[in-house]
Amino acid sequence: MTELVQILRDKRDLPDKGLVELLETDNQSLVEELKECARETAIESFGKEVFLRGLIEWSNVCRNDCLYCGIRCSNANIQRYTLTREQILSCCELAYSSGIRTFVLQGGENPSSAQNLVPVVAEIHASWPDSAITLSLGELPFELYEKLRIAGADRYLLRHETANPVHYAMLHPITMGQGTRLKCLYQLRELCYQTGMGMMVGSPFQKTEYLVEDIRLIQMFRPEMIGIGPFIPHKDTKFADFPAGSAELTMRLYSILRLMLPKANIPSTTALSSVLPDGRIKGILAGANVIMPNFTPPQYRDAYSLYEGKSADPLEEVQKELSAEGYFTRPNRGDYNN
Repeated sequence: MTELVQILRDKRDLPDKGLVELLETDNQSLVEELKECARETAIESFGKEVFLRGLIEWSNVCRNDCLYCGIRCSNANIQRYTLTREQILSCCELAYSSGIRTFVLQGGENPSSAQNLVPVVAEIHASWPDSAITLSLGELPFELYEKLRIAGADRYLLRHETANPVHYAMLHPITMGQGTRLKCLYQLRELCYQTGMGMMVGSPFQKTEYLVEDIRLIQMFRPEMIGIGPFIPHKDTKFADFPAGSAELTMRLYSILRLMLPKANIPSTTALSSVLPDGRIKGILAGANVIMPNFTPPQYRDAYSLYEGKSADPLEEVQKELSAEGYFTRPNRGDYNN
């Protein structure tokens, strides 16, 4: 084993110079060694079980105008929707019958609509008490985070997108500040949510040094969940002509963060499988341990267009891919357990 990978495995850390080398190296044997070590670490933590999360994209209405996002508020070319209570519960019922024990309600940032989710979250919690509820609804007031937590939400994913404040300003309108995003993450932690953060890989103007800053922020915060995927351009955004982020670099980050935080739940994201054939299973083999099949009603999936070309393989196909590599799934909440 090379010294870099061994130090990262044993000390759960590397100097910045070492991280840059792992992120930029052309040495494929070093990269494969990194992935193999991360895979072994994931197996030590979870066995060969992969946790399933049932994704329900409940609304594409968003008040923000993030420059990279297809559901930004200024995009007039998409049809807006918000699922009803009945539709959300129907999605949960289908997911539960498919063996899912974590429901993920994801949507654009819209505090007034999120307020309407409080009784829905309570009903989900009462109807399926052996299941976890994850929310990803953006930046909300503390009081609303608290109401959703009391109603039964267990986890909250709020990607920080980039740890570098200058880079953050390049990707977001002036009305959005990185400080607010970080404040929300600490509020979620205060409310005892299992908290997730993460970033896009290869977003416009990103530098390797910014990714090192991302790694350090994640290392310091020690989230229970880490959501990372490659940037994928959307035709109705300012960055439509920018290249997509690297799948290979995304997987290296899975591996590095798995070795730093062995117990963290790290999804092999839909974005990765959208840019790389077999990306879902390749992400698992690089150290990820979560897959999120989509249970959004089919008629709304195209409208939830954060980026172009989003993949949506059936759960049975996902399980077949995993089984071929010796992995398995089962009805399991898959809680963080350190």
